[in-house]
Amino acid sequence: MRLPEKFEDRMKKMLGDEYDDFIKSMDETPIFTGIRINTSKVGAKDAVIKEFGELQNVSWCSDGFYADKSKISGNHPYHLAGLFYFQEPSAMSTVSALNIESDDYVLDLCAAPGGKATQAGAFISKNGLLVANEIVKNRANILSDNIDRFGLTNAVVTNETPQKLAEKYVHFFDKIIVDAPCSGEGMFRKEPQAVDEWSVEHTVSCGVRQKHILDCAMKMLKGGGYIVYSTCTFAPEENEQVCAYMLENYNVELVEPNNLDMLSKGRGEWSNSDYDMSKTRRIFPHKNNGEGHFVALFHSLDNYESEVSKPKKTSMTDAEKVYRQFEKEFLNTELDGEFCLFGEQLYLKPKCIDVDKIKVVRNGLNLGIYRKNRFEPSYALCLALKKEDFKNTVDFECDSEELKKYLMGNTVECDKKGWCAVTVNGYPIGWGKASNGILKNHFPKYLRLKR
Repeated sequence: MRLPEKFEDRMKKMLGDEYDDFIKSMDETPIFTGIRINTSKVGAKDAVIKEFGELQNVSWCSDGFYADKSKISGNHPYHLAGLFYFQEPSAMSTVSALNIESDDYVLDLCAAPGGKATQAGAFISKNGLLVANEIVKNRANILSDNIDRFGLTNAVVTNETPQKLAEKYVHFFDKIIVDAPCSGEGMFRKEPQAVDEWSVEHTVSCGVRQKHILDCAMKMLKGGGYIVYSTCTFAPEENEQVCAYMLENYNVELVEPNNLDMLSKGRGEWSNSDYDMSKTRRIFPHKNNGEGHFVALFHSLDNYESEVSKPKKTSMTDAEKVYRQFEKEFLNTELDGEFCLFGEQLYLKPKCIDVDKIKVVRNGLNLGIYRKNRFEPSYALCLALKKEDFKNTVDFECDSEELKKYLMGNTVECDKKGWCAVTVNGYPIGWGKASNGILKNHFPKYLRLKR
């Protein structure tokens, strides 16, 4: 492939004897596609393997697998039901580096389209929190859709600048993911436009921007917390040199990232400093089955306390009363949390976070639409629950004609009454409302199959 001359010159200096293998890999190594299993859905891994056969594991992610996208489609019912997520294998290393615990407060600061956010969110219970932020509005909407499909409950999607979040959430998060905007050198093989946009000046400007984002992240990190920093570039200006900036300006240490021992170590001589970079990690296409990637895990050595107060409990509203009636009639579970209305959209928001004066796309779990004392449940609510949580279900096999009809937006036969969860081999995929032997289709129109 055609590469910028100055990029090649720099890589020769960096890699030395490995350079020829690196260049050969840019042309000859297959471009790998990966899927990551949604571990928050019980049995998802077994179901996916049963459907597609044995898959090769991604060595740095226990729930990641290499996959042939021509054989595993985004239109597959298991993908629509949130059992797996398409993700570039190298990108799985970022969250793998963290040891996320179920009650952690986690921030993904540059989260769209949602690969790392959904990976992190699968570890978090109702006592934890995920805030996934994206500064570009249409990308924040895509991020929110992916979080809905993954069935995450205690997840908030914001559409803010890092500075605005840093002013609001001082020392609030246990763990922060900064998958920083970068020059994209590691994606040259997959995204040829990145080659055309590359310049030495661009890598330098990206490094400046990354340091600013990390400055904001440090303001939001609890004492003793962790920041995982990653890029999809080879440039030292955006990797080791950014790490050197962190070590020089903050009371942090680099620690060995979890589960990444098989990857190449960063190099101190690339950092323009005397700091040891051997605890950072790099993925090279001539050494690992993935695109270019860099990961560093920082541990805060400070002991400051959070300066964020928890929001006050709100009183029960008419919308909550109507939802509770729906819950009593059609569900076998009672959801716990604070209710709030955004227009006609009713949300079950996490109790632990105040989003006042923050631009929010998703304030917790979208329960559905409240309108004129009526409630219509959302796709997000359906996928956040298990089959056992519904009083009425209509179950189909993956390859059944009835499921295909449903996914195309058609009605199907049904002998039940009222709201029903449509499930594929027991996994919820969408709603229908049954009457007179017919299930009226409520599968989201933007997801419906054309054929």
